[in-house]
Amino acid sequence: MPLLDLNKITEGLSKTWSGFLRDWDRALRSGNYPETTRYNYLLAAAQLARYLGEYSPDPDADAAAEDPVEVSRAHVEAFQAWMIETRSASTALNKHKGLQQFFKWLLLDEGEIDRSPMERVRQPKLPQKLVPVIRDDETTKILGTCKGRDFVQLRDEAIIRLYCNTGARLSEVGNLMLDDIDLTTESVHFHGKGSRDRRVRFGPRTARAVSRYLRARAKHKAAHLPDLWLAERGVRGLAPNGIKIMLERRGLAAGLVKLHAHRWRHTFAHEWKCAGGDTGDLMLLLGWTSEEMPRRYGASAAAERAQETHQRIGVGDHV
Repeated sequence: MPLLDLNKITEGLSKTWSGFLRDWDRALRSGNYPETTRYNYLLAAAQLARYLGEYSPDPDADAAAEDPVEVSRAHVEAFQAWMIETRSASTALNKHKGLQQFFKWLLLDEGEIDRSPMERVRQPKLPQKLVPVIRDDETTKILGTCKGRDFVQLRDEAIIRLYCNTGARLSEVGNLMLDDIDLTTESVHFHGKGSRDRRVRFGPRTARAVSRYLRARAKHKAAHLPDLWLAERGVRGLAPNGIKIMLERRGLAAGLVKLHAHRWRHTFAHEWKCAGGDTGDLMLLLGWTSEEMPRRYGASAAAERAQETHQRIGVGDHV
């Protein structure tokens, strides 16, 4: 079932808003935007339209609820504030980015507006949340819950080792196809954000875990499917959300609360920096294009790295 259902997204919107969103989706598809990106963009615009029609206290919002060309800066700021209050600052930031693209399209591609209402709307500031890294002994405990030769145990160990060994995103490992794994070169082909693909090597323990899983997978009744990860029952693949639930369950069994794949991504960045790895190489391995990302990831362990550097250099110890 496709993620993006335009009828559902535009349900209840005016004909003008619906028409614009359908035209915008066509433009996004012609630009080869991934379905997830298109969905997030279109949803942000549709939510703005619904807010203007149902929740906005501004009586002038009625016209904007009928036609996006009537949207003002004040409308967007009120919507953004409402998103922060009812959802979160991070959600409001995602909507901000989607609306930037929508009004940019209305301005530059369609010529429907002379000025974007997003022009002077500030992005919401996000509180800095420090994600703790996963220590080796914690990962060992998690892997300990996968001991055994059953299909699910072999599958889950291979999944966990790939996250730990490559620092990949939840969806990147979760959406792997059988052809994306190459045991000859011990590497995996990830399909990253923004259609940016990359190949990443993995170590011998991960290779062994993946190989054992593939032998078990070959005997599964859904072995003919192209998906790398298969569900325990039925003839279907294991979706990223299923992996998310599995990780939470394995984490609890190992005594860790709210385990998620991104913790290994932070850990990967932290370990790379501790080993003196090149930032540019880290960006390539983790599929980043912004230099801001290496600064954000592993930030929870930055103090630890600073203390280790201080101890090694010994400032003031030689007086």
